[in-house]
Amino acid sequence: MSRSRPQVPFATRHARNGMVCTVDHLASDAGVSLLRAGGSAADAAVAASAVLAVTTQHMCGMGGDLWALVHHADGTAPAALNASGRAGSGADPDALRAEGRTRMRFRNDIRSVPVPGCVDGWLSLHERYGRVPLAEVLAPAIDFASGGFPLSPHGAAAAALLDGVANTDDYSPQNRPGDLISRPGVAAALHEIVVGGREAYYEGGFGRDLIELGSGEYTTADLARSQADWVTPLQTDAWGHRLWTVPPNSQGYLTLAGAWIAAGLELPADPDDPLFAHLLAEAAKQAGWDRPAVLSADADGAALVAPERLAPRRAAISPDAAAPLGAGTGTGDTMYLAAVDDDRMGVSLIQSNAGGWGIGLWTPTHRISLHNRGIGFNLVEGHAAEYRPGRRPPHTLAPAIVQRADGSLRSVVGTMGGDAQPQVLLQVLARSLCAGEEPASAIGSGRWRWGAAEGTGFDTWADPGNLQLYIEGHAAWAGPDGLADLTGRGHRVGTDGAHDNSYGHAHLIEVHDSVLAGASDPRALTGGVAGY
Repeated sequence: MSRSRPQVPFATRHARNGMVCTVDHLASDAGVSLLRAGGSAADAAVAASAVLAVTTQHMCGMGGDLWALVHHADGTAPAALNASGRAGSGADPDALRAEGRTRMRFRNDIRSVPVPGCVDGWLSLHERYGRVPLAEVLAPAIDFASGGFPLSPHGAAAAALLDGVANTDDYSPQNRPGDLISRPGVAAALHEIVVGGREAYYEGGFGRDLIELGSGEYTTADLARSQADWVTPLQTDAWGHRLWTVPPNSQGYLTLAGAWIAAGLELPADPDDPLFAHLLAEAAKQAGWDRPAVLSADADGAALVAPERLAPRRAAISPDAAAPLGAGTGTGDTMYLAAVDDDRMGVSLIQSNAGGWGIGLWTPTHRISLHNRGIGFNLVEGHAAEYRPGRRPPHTLAPAIVQRADGSLRSVVGTMGGDAQPQVLLQVLARSLCAGEEPASAIGSGRWRWGAAEGTGFDTWADPGNLQLYIEGHAAWAGPDGLADLTGRGHRVGTDGAHDNSYGHAHLIEVHDSVLAGASDPRALTGGVAGY
């Protein structure tokens, strides 16, 4: 088993048969209830994700996107699900440029809303891997939406931002943590899906609302087309394990690239050594600085993680000083959940609104907030990621799975965090696979993240020459000596508070012989690990 560094009362949880980790203990419990009823990890993941779409709509929901990886019990290559939506048929970058726009709008512009893929993702995952009827899978979410759920602290803080926003009557700016909230419109939408499938949702009230809000942005054909596709996952080897993630248009390749680079460096044995943070941060920077130029739905993911591309980037890293960008080379809000069943199928699933409540527009029929994932597009004429009809935008969502050399499941892991997702995952993986920390320590320890001095969390690499290395307040190297060490190596350093929300909500389940070990991120406040 892993080296133990318990952080009481935050501790690793263990179970024998199955386990679910999410940002909300209500969702984790719902997922495990499906496992107990004979459901698969996919059933548990969809059930938990649907509950989160009810209780945690300030981070995710039926108006957003979804990605998933599925580890098969036989150890073959995982299946990857891309349920990220496409821009509507009315997408017109020339119109935006004529308005003087140089980038997609972050708020209050329907053009930054690709057709949401979440529900298509649920249905595709359940159709392929579900064991129990969809009605049973969505029953916990319907119950919470109709009967009510206690609002989380993060949810209450987010509700304060909805004052004056149309169709948000389920919430109030005066909401406090623990207030009972019901979502009758969301309950109705979930029930419609149970009865009528995707057509009842995408071609029913939700679809009609989207077309009306779009005023020409979408057509009925856009809504009739499924937003979910099974795609080929990416892989690389690091620290004696095989790492898997989803391909472009996801930025998941950055997790693999950073891990491959870091695995070839001489990391110190102590992950609390400032040199450990320096080398990992340098690996993430070398992997990611050119992301805006190379990431699109058409990008060759395998080429982006090829050793011949990454080796010069690794060689550019020095233990003594921050490397210049390009040396050796030719640049929110989300929820993540992990589920493992008694057959050791593992599901790594991530679902998102992108920025908080999303674009700031809600559908009138069901009161579902719409995401703003279209901010991943650019307005550079001719660029592969230019905002265009039918295109998927570059995506931050990047779930991961770790296998042992024999193909058996080692870990299911992921995080929210916008551009920082691969950086958080690199740190969790290095602590777990390289330093041998148990899940609670790997998840709960302080982190670093690259960021723009002033940004949204989705523009980290817009100006990679002006990056700042931010340090979480409870990190071992957040004290004067640690900060001086990192500054001395050439980093521009900023600091944040302890257990800061901007450093992600990561969750991790590890498989050890016949025992599961898991941890949910304390930064989520109401997160939970449930097992049996």
